[in-house]
Amino acid sequence: MKPVPDRARRLPDALLIALALLLSAALVWLVSGDGVLTAIFVAAMAVFSALAWMVSHRRPAPAEPEFAQPDWSVTVTAIDRPDAAVSVTDRAGRLVCANACHENWFGVASAPPQLPVDDASLECLADATRLVWRDGSAQSEIAGPRGERWWVEARRAGRGDDFIVWRITQVSAADFVGDLVGHLDGKLGRALAKAGIAAALVDPDGMIRAASAGLALRATGDALTDMTGQDFVSLLSQDEGERIGWAREGGRGGALVLYHLPVADPDLPVEPDPNTTPSLMLVVEAGQGIGASAGGSAAVPHLEALLSQLPLGLAMGDRDGRLLFANPAFMRAAGREGQAPPTYPTDLVVREDKRALSEAIRRFAQGPATAGDIAIRLTTQPDDPVSLSLAGVRGLGEAAVLLGLTDTSEETRLKRQVAQATKMQAVGQLAGGVAHDFNNVLTAILGTCDLMLMRHTPGDSDYDDIQQIRANSNRAASLTRQLLAFSRQQTLRPEVLQLPDVVADVSQMLRRLIGEKIQFVVTHDRDLGPVRADPTQLEQVIVNLAVNARDAMQSRGDGSGKLTLATRKVSTTDVRAMRSEIIPAGEYTALIVEDTGGGIPPEHLGKIFEPFFTTKEQGKGTGLGLSTVYGIVKQSGGFIFAESEVGKGTRFIVYLPVYHVAAASAAELPAVKEEAPVSQWAGGGRILLVEDEDPVRMVAERSLMRQGYEVTSARDGEEGLVLVEEGGQFDLVVSDVVMPSMDGPAMAREIRKIAPQLPVLFMSGYAEEQLRKEIGLTNAWFMPKPFSVQQLGDKVGEVLARTAR
Repeated sequence: MKPVPDRARRLPDALLIALALLLSAALVWLVSGDGVLTAIFVAAMAVFSALAWMVSHRRPAPAEPEFAQPDWSVTVTAIDRPDAAVSVTDRAGRLVCANACHENWFGVASAPPQLPVDDASLECLADATRLVWRDGSAQSEIAGPRGERWWVEARRAGRGDDFIVWRITQVSAADFVGDLVGHLDGKLGRALAKAGIAAALVDPDGMIRAASAGLALRATGDALTDMTGQDFVSLLSQDEGERIGWAREGGRGGALVLYHLPVADPDLPVEPDPNTTPSLMLVVEAGQGIGASAGGSAAVPHLEALLSQLPLGLAMGDRDGRLLFANPAFMRAAGREGQAPPTYPTDLVVREDKRALSEAIRRFAQGPATAGDIAIRLTTQPDDPVSLSLAGVRGLGEAAVLLGLTDTSEETRLKRQVAQATKMQAVGQLAGGVAHDFNNVLTAILGTCDLMLMRHTPGDSDYDDIQQIRANSNRAASLTRQLLAFSRQQTLRPEVLQLPDVVADVSQMLRRLIGEKIQFVVTHDRDLGPVRADPTQLEQVIVNLAVNARDAMQSRGDGSGKLTLATRKVSTTDVRAMRSEIIPAGEYTALIVEDTGGGIPPEHLGKIFEPFFTTKEQGKGTGLGLSTVYGIVKQSGGFIFAESEVGKGTRFIVYLPVYHVAAASAAELPAVKEEAPVSQWAGGGRILLVEDEDPVRMVAERSLMRQGYEVTSARDGEEGLVLVEEGGQFDLVVSDVVMPSMDGPAMAREIRKIAPQLPVLFMSGYAEEQLRKEIGLTNAWFMPKPFSVQQLGDKVGEVLARTAR
């Protein structure tokens, strides 16, 4: 029986409903006789009928699939992998499940992103978590506390996207040694044997880690012999002529040539350690060279494949001097990393060395299979000669010469830094010695001028000339102070101060110095830490930097520009973010001096702190300004850096460590505390004056005697000690520091054994703090050279007043 369609069944039902509706409407009209009521009835029944039809024909909602309750043990089994840590976390960061590998690597108590990794990796995991919840997936690389590295992949999952699936795999470093072991045991080792090359990977202790079939055949007679663990040297023999051969041949075989190649990562910044780095030993017949077998030149591609992976720079050339092959390490050592090898090796060297290199290649190509070195200068670094190794080879098709070149750029850079540091140290010592001796001369000149001025009054014919001599002497003294600042031997008077106060004191003078065309802007950070430095010397640092900035801007066009002087707070976190190898972690207050001048060329930027280096015109600069700034900053325990871009300007940044009083040692605190002022001394006294320089001693003696002191002079420390030992009674010893035979501190120690309370006033051009540490005497004072007659008298009176209390 054929089934009736649904539409056919629904049609009679609709007719019956329509007929019933018409009959009902007719009945209402007959009973009521009201047409409006009948129309309302028909409309209402039509609406109810439509609603009934819609309800009867509504499609049922699809049934929700039923899921069983999750069984996490099944999930753990599904994600179990020995090479990857897989875990699942919820929105609250709780660990839902993890496989055994995750438990072994990180433990069950650690859930991403809170894993036992370093701080930078924790930040990467936190960023990855935010990206997963936002974008659905994220990737990152993290590092463990012992140097392990992992690759992390995270993906959002679950019916409500309420979970994160983490997949963590280890990042394995390239294993050059392991790869080479596999190559020697495989096709490459067999290819080398066909090319007449016996190869072995030898550990630093001389034991073979892996060997090619060719080496096993030549050394034992059986290519299948396992050479692992055998002593490589025991396989060889050497006759009286120092000719090397196979030991099993008993000297009857041909001579051998050994090529020693360290196997190390070429991207490491340091040279491989020979005590830990294995070596690839290539053994070939001396008369044939590399590849001298039936294989002929067919072995060249295999040899190139081997040489291209080695960290040693190797290349092959033919008898005509053409370059057949050069591995990446060779091109990197030649300063042409990523470039194609040139046609001729001579294209890599300067014009003056081309002939010598060409003749050397021809000599090694045509003569016996020997090796040697030649010094060349590469076009990429013409000022630094490098050593190029050459070895004649035979039987390798067109190849005749093997060239070896080592990348010495890092070594050259370190040599330059050491040479520069040594030069700067030597210049500093020389500057300090010259300044010290010159200060003695200036002391005598200034003292003589002061004594002459006492006998002349303004208006005398000689008064102005003496004043001119004194002014020039003071100018020379300022130059010696700059030299001492550069050599870090000047006398500083450190105080605990706020850097903005020093900037405010010098700002008005700077506005007059730089002129009206240059805009001057000063800004300060809040909550700056105090620093401990000499305020006068800091003012000199600011003035020198500002004057240099003014000159740089005035040399451009109309001389306008902008000079910015700012102080900044530098936290320990900021220092770590700088990743500087020079500045230790800590808190600093930074002084920034920035200009909009022409900038400093890169070739000059590394020399700006050297003494007497200047780019100004002759007669417009001594070259001591920045070297003085450098010396003051370093002597204050700070650091200074210069950043410049040609055409845009220069920025100098001075970092001074924040001074913490609680952390200061007991020895430092007295140097910070200012001594109480004393009244002027007027009681006279007996002075023992010890000075080896006759002009200085004569001037000091005359000046002290004019001020009422009883002065006894000595030419050196031994004479001064004898005067005390013979019973001389003195109220104060005024002594130079550096003297022949017995210097001032040694004399003072011996005198203290006789008169323990006798005060000593040292005269010296060296730094007071340095002298205090070296001398280590109590009740000792210091006076820097050069000094005037008035300064000497005031200092002697001050010391006597303090010791008399």
